[in-house]
Parts: sequence; C-alpha cells; structure tokens
Amino acid sequence: MNCLGLESTAHTFGVGIFDGTPRANAKALYRSSGGIHPREASQFMTENAAGIMDKALADSGMKLDEIDCFSFAQGPGLGPCLRVGAAIAKTLSEYYSKPLIGVNHCVAHIEVGKWFGKAEDPLVVYVSGANTQILGLNGGKYRVYGETLDIGLGNAIDVFGRSIGLSFPAGPEVEKLAAQSTEYTALPYSVKGMDLAFAGLVTAATKTRLPPAALCHSFQETAFGMLVEVSERALAHTKKKELMLVGGVAQNKRLCAMLSQMAGEHGARFLVPANEYNADNALMIALTGWLMHKAGHKQDDYKTNQKWRTDEVDIDW
Repeated sequence: MNCLGLESTAHTFGVGIFDGTPRANAKALYRSSGGIHPREASQFMTENAAGIMDKALADSGMKLDEIDCFSFAQGPGLGPCLRVGAAIAKTLSEYYSKPLIGVNHCVAHIEVGKWFGKAEDPLVVYVSGANTQILGLNGGKYRVYGETLDIGLGNAIDVFGRSIGLSFPAGPEVEKLAAQSTEYTALPYSVKGMDLAFAGLVTAATKTRLPPAALCHSFQETAFGMLVEVSERALAHTKKKELMLVGGVAQNKRLCAMLSQMAGEHGARFLVPANEYNADNALMIALTGWLMHKAGHKQDDYKTNQKWRTDEVDIDW
C-alpha cells in the first residue's frame, strides 16, 4: 500500500510518496524579502504544483493511477495555502476513486521523526515557524507540557533576522552569524512556568546595538536557553528515555547540541531527523497518511483548519 501526500501549509509546496519506505519527496519553496504573503504564496503553489507532482512521480517511478490513497496537510497553516493542497488532493481522490486522508501538519512532523529515528516513546520538542511545543504521547493524544504564549521560535528568528537586514527565511543566516561570535549581551529571558514568550526578546533584540554576529549569538543563546530549560523540566517530570527534536528550527546545529547535552545528563537518547524531514516537506504528510489509512481512517471532508492544534488529534495508529 502506498500514499501520496501534499504539503501546502505556508511557504512550501511539496509532493511525497511513501509505501513503507520513502519513494519521493519533491518540493518548491516560496521566498520573499518580507516574510510570507499568503495570497502570493498560494499563487506560487498553484503555478508550481504540476511540475512538483511530475517530479515526485518521476522520482518514484509511479503513475497517479497506481496511488492507493491521497493525503494532504489539513492544518494548521495559512488559509489560502492550505486550500491549494486540499483542492488538489480532493480532486485526485475523486478522479481515481481512492481514499482521502487529512493530516495534521504538526503531528506529521512528529511521526516522520519517530519513524526515521525508530523512537518508541519520546518527549518531543517541536519548533517551527509558527509552533513551539514540548509534547508527549499519553492516552491516545500528544499532550502539551509547555508551549509558546505568543509567537513560534521560527517566526521570532525571522522577525529578528529581518530587522538586521536578512532575507526570509532568516534562520540559516542567523545561525551562521551567531557561530562567528562568543560575545553575549543579556536579553529578555521569558519563561512562564512551563511556557515561553519570545515577543519581548524579539523587540529588545531589534533595539539593541551590537555587531550583527554578537547580536545573533546573544539572541540564539537566550531563545535556545529558554527552550532547553522548559524541555529539561518536562523530561525530568515525565522520566522519558528519548528526547526528540523536530520541525524547521531543528536544523539549527547549536540548538541540537544544547538539547543533546541536556538529554545526556538525564540518561535520555537524543534524536533529530535529517534536515530534509525537519523542514516542511510532503513525505511526512504521505507517511502520516499511510499510517492513518492502515489504521482505518478515511474521510470525505477536505475543509481546512488553520488553527488545528496538535493535542486535538486522536492518535490511534
């Protein structure tokens, strides 16, 4: 059995195919000097959809009529972008009379990490543009132990990066600049019990006058220190033996190093997927759709949900 997945939540349009192993993971990335403009991003996706679909099918050596089910990122995300993937998936499902599966984008980040890391029961640190959560599976749902109270860590990095003249996405360049300095200047450190707030850090950083490398280093160390503190508290509480980092910001090597050290101090195995599967991609949608279809999921509804939380999904696979 195989599943074709479509990713279109924000800046990435992707087509992935999974049949127990990765068969294809093609994508195109919308770029802008001023963040994501939903209408422009959705137009970019519409214009590139056919080419990305053709590439995924060519990479897999398959044809559309050989696909057993179609899955799509149903939410959370930007409405105009979500609707592009949903409409394509619904059309293909009806044309080929194959099952349709709506996938939660956040859960897909977790599931692809668990699959490739062969994780059993990890504490999950999920950090992306719009999302920052510390989660664990309990009672058939991913329970949130802590999360951002305002903006996601990825968005915080992008807004800060834009303020010092970096293009979107700013994460890779901020990481590169931060590695060039060891100078640290104190910035607002906002941990509220098990939750975090990044907006004050961003505001202060944009008003602080330092060389770019020193400012990036200070920003990263502060933001990541907050995340590690809350993650450590959750790990100590749950006593889990695996700590898994997923999401777009998981590509940052400094964050990986900090969490790996913390996990080691608690006797936990640290896991992080390959960058290809941490960045938004369609293979994670195909893999999660494949798992859901095997568990008996099917639906006719392709209505998107821009605010679909991770802890609202029943995990029965």
